[in-house]
Amino acid sequence: MPIALLALAIGAFGIGTTEFVIMGLLPEVAGDFDVSIPTAGFLVTGYALGVMVGAPLMTALGTKISRKRMLMLLMGLFVVGNLLSALAPVFGVMAVGRIVASFAHGAFFGIGSVVAADLVAPEKKAAAISMMFTGLTIANVVGVPLGTSIGQSLGWRTTFFLVAALGVIGLAGIAKLVPDIPKPEGVQLIHELAAFRNAQVLLAMAMTVLGFGGVFAAITYIAPMMTEVAGYADSSVTWLLVLFGLGMVGGNLLGGRFADRALMPMLYVSLGALALVLAAFTFTAHNKVAAAVSIALVGGLGFATVPPLQKRVLDHAAGAPTLASAVNIGAFNLGNALSAWLGGLVISAGLGYTAPNWVGAVLAGSALVLAVLSAALERREARGGREARRGREARGGRDGASGDHDGASGDHDGVTTESARPAHACTAAPS
Repeated sequence: MPIALLALAIGAFGIGTTEFVIMGLLPEVAGDFDVSIPTAGFLVTGYALGVMVGAPLMTALGTKISRKRMLMLLMGLFVVGNLLSALAPVFGVMAVGRIVASFAHGAFFGIGSVVAADLVAPEKKAAAISMMFTGLTIANVVGVPLGTSIGQSLGWRTTFFLVAALGVIGLAGIAKLVPDIPKPEGVQLIHELAAFRNAQVLLAMAMTVLGFGGVFAAITYIAPMMTEVAGYADSSVTWLLVLFGLGMVGGNLLGGRFADRALMPMLYVSLGALALVLAAFTFTAHNKVAAAVSIALVGGLGFATVPPLQKRVLDHAAGAPTLASAVNIGAFNLGNALSAWLGGLVISAGLGYTAPNWVGAVLAGSALVLAVLSAALERREARGGREARRGREARGGRDGASGDHDGASGDHDGVTTESARPAHACTAAPS
């Protein structure tokens, strides 16, 4: 794989760390600004909303410049946002800093996916995308636990200063290692928007919302589920999240590898297995060992869907994939926000801390239904295309035969005319 993917992975590592580390630092941030935990929770939901808005907006603004330069600008924006959060004198400024950083998120992964795919041969595109996303998954194994520990011992502001430093390293790596791939000629915003008329692009995005939403329905409430139901101590939640992160790393790499070989079968297996594991998690959550295994499987199966879904969007938005790719990243965050809300509803309804697992199972199962529908639609379109080609070939054959017949008649008429002309000439000119 090209070394330029390393620079993209470093940027992804920083973005993944800043997205999730705030969850472990909410008590410290809330105490420092003297706000409630629910109020501090806006730093999580505000970030997700910022990704959804920023992904299409920043990508649209970047259609006039090269992708490398846009990636550098996005990492610069990421650095500014985290520095603003680290230096924030009041909670409102902290929230603004989070939103500024979030605006870089979706566009970075969207444009980065296109760049990663362009750096390799067609049969390795999904694997290249998964290499970039490895930075995001490793952030959940290393960056988030380490950042949480540093924030709890040295202050949460230190964590955000360090995340900003990661952004500077990512920016330098992109400047040095990523080739200056020019913006495709003739591709304008109107062409990028045209991709959303493709039903397959929209279906892939819907699968993204529902599939990854299934993951976050369970993981959002993992702390109370593990402490109140499984019986783990509060201190164990950190390593359980590390286990979830390890599952994400493995699933991401496997998803990238097998999606290049058989994309739709990979989606069938991962989404179907994810729905089953989430449904079973309702029961395995009552046992410590089974719960730990379930957490790793949810992470692995959930992230196994990321490279194939991202590649499917790129394939069906071919020619102008950048905006569609970025919006698909926003779809992940939409799934996160939707599933967290639904999970909260069933808990508030008194169904218990394991109830979000059923919500996740239904969401993942719905994504599987859409995958089957998408494949069936694709087969029908392909069959229609073949029948249309056969019809054109048949008409072309008949037209050719007709042309030959007309040609033969013309030749016959030509012979008759030419043989008549001498006799007529003789009689017309006796002298």
